[in-house]
Amino acid sequence: MAVVIVTGASRGIGLAATSFLLEAFNATVVAISRTRTPELDALTTAHPGSLQAVQCDMPPAFTAAIQSVLAKHGHLDGLILNAGAIEPLVPVASADTPLDAWRTHFEINVYSLITALKAAVPSLRDSPKGGRVVFVSSGAAILGIAGWGPYSASKAAMNSLNRLDYYWRLRHWHEEEKGKIVSIAVRPGKVDTNMQGEIRESGGLHMAHDVHQSFVREKREGLLLKPEQPGYVIAALSLHAPESLSGEFVNWDDERCREFRRPS
Repeated sequence: MAVVIVTGASRGIGLAATSFLLEAFNATVVAISRTRTPELDALTTAHPGSLQAVQCDMPPAFTAAIQSVLAKHGHLDGLILNAGAIEPLVPVASADTPLDAWRTHFEINVYSLITALKAAVPSLRDSPKGGRVVFVSSGAAILGIAGWGPYSASKAAMNSLNRLDYYWRLRHWHEEEKGKIVSIAVRPGKVDTNMQGEIRESGGLHMAHDVHQSFVREKREGLLLKPEQPGYVIAALSLHAPESLSGEFVNWDDERCREFRRPS
């Protein structure tokens, strides 16, 4: 049975991907998150033998959690790096936002990824199914939005890390690991999650008015995606992403991901 670690699994896209891995792909899942939610607890109760929920925050605890997974299950096949925060929503030069707020943001959105990779890659290399890493990215990685400096920078760093991983795999891992790890960054689109709520609630202070109002309007008109839409694709890619997509940044509904969409 495949074993997949999902970070940021307590709600939204992470919770949806966890649910699909359990119920559609018959995988064993270790859900790592900073918080526990009733939804994740209910999923844990429903799948006591195949879902382990681990609550932890910063890198040292994160490393220990992943090592405990490897000790318990003996192997790892997929890693979904979904944990993320959007705060602080501030201009880059804001005098009211201490530098420590940026550091905290990057601890969550960047350094946790590196921590997870360093802990998980040795086991992913040995996966009998071929190890896979899915970075849950954002359009903010390539689009400039006023007030989103920390988030845009951290998501761009995520994409670059994926590309860097791709470069190493071709030039170094191709010889030593024979291409056994496939990594892909996925843009999930605008999804109806808590993060969208934070944008609508506090983003208006620093975002351009028309841009902020577009987020408000899309929620009001029911235009946001459901977490289950990109969540299914992300779950499927964590087990079956092809070598041809490794190192790529793709939209969740990209034509190249068609075969990984949820059956209608």
